[in-house]
Amino acid sequence: MAARILITTDYLHPGDSVDKLLHEHGLEPVYSPSRGPRTLEERRSLFEGISGAIIASEPVTSDMLAEADALQVIARSGVGYDSIDVKAASAHGIRVCNAPGTNHHSVAELTIGMIITAARRLLEVTSAVRAGHWPRDAGRELHGATLGIIGYGPSGRATANLGVALGMTVLVSTAHPDPSNTAIQFAELDTVIRDADYLSLHTRAGQGTGPLIDRHRLSTMKPTAFLINTARGSLVDEEALSKALSDGTIAGAVLDVIKSEPLPSDSPLRGLDNLLITSHLAGQTIQARARAGLAAAHAVIDVLENRQPAHPVDRQSRTPNTDEEGS
Repeated sequence: MAARILITTDYLHPGDSVDKLLHEHGLEPVYSPSRGPRTLEERRSLFEGISGAIIASEPVTSDMLAEADALQVIARSGVGYDSIDVKAASAHGIRVCNAPGTNHHSVAELTIGMIITAARRLLEVTSAVRAGHWPRDAGRELHGATLGIIGYGPSGRATANLGVALGMTVLVSTAHPDPSNTAIQFAELDTVIRDADYLSLHTRAGQGTGPLIDRHRLSTMKPTAFLINTARGSLVDEEALSKALSDGTIAGAVLDVIKSEPLPSDSPLRGLDNLLITSHLAGQTIQARARAGLAAAHAVIDVLENRQPAHPVDRQSRTPNTDEEGS
């Protein structure tokens, strides 16, 4: 009997390149698209009879893995893997992999698009025109503005390069600076947060240290500054951000990731005119999806065929890098 490969990534389908690759290696894809929270029974049975899994960003918890007797590998069709209990997976001998370097151009392009949207007030303008008005309020140029970037992994570097191309002053906070790149400036975290006109997050979540952007750090930002998060929802204290947006501590924010997705009906982030939330789309381009799906499929195949996967994230094979990103 062919080993069964669970696929929860909703853009992967029977007959596509991933499906064909898995079949070529004698594997049987099983589709269960992630479209929101599953029931307790669905979660417990998700990995039943499954040897490998290509997973979207939904939670994979220790109680789910305890029922996964046949499971050998979980591969994220993306970069972030905070939703997976990697420690529990390692305890059960399950390899965990991700797909870095597959969507950084997509993330960087959306980040800059978000910044332009905020700077030129495009949402307010288009909404007003739709309502029959013709607003002529002035926006802001990006040329000469300061782009602050936290994290210098692939998407952080790509975003920094786009910022430089637009004539922005680019400040980067990272544990892994690149002195050879003289077009950008590397600085301490608090300096980047304080000086940025647009503060963009491209780093992994801290390990038990709480949100990176909390009430205190929001208070040190410019009142004209915008926060952009395409990395991980847990990086931002949403209660503190809601208050900062309401009382004018900062000018606005654009979030592609939030702590709980989809956005809960009782979220403090609802109803704020100076906040734009998108539905975890930063890495979702046709090109990035194709690369990420195939990278995840190759990881599953490598593990099941007793080869070392290209991008393991489990503790038996790597040291965490604080510049790893989400999406």
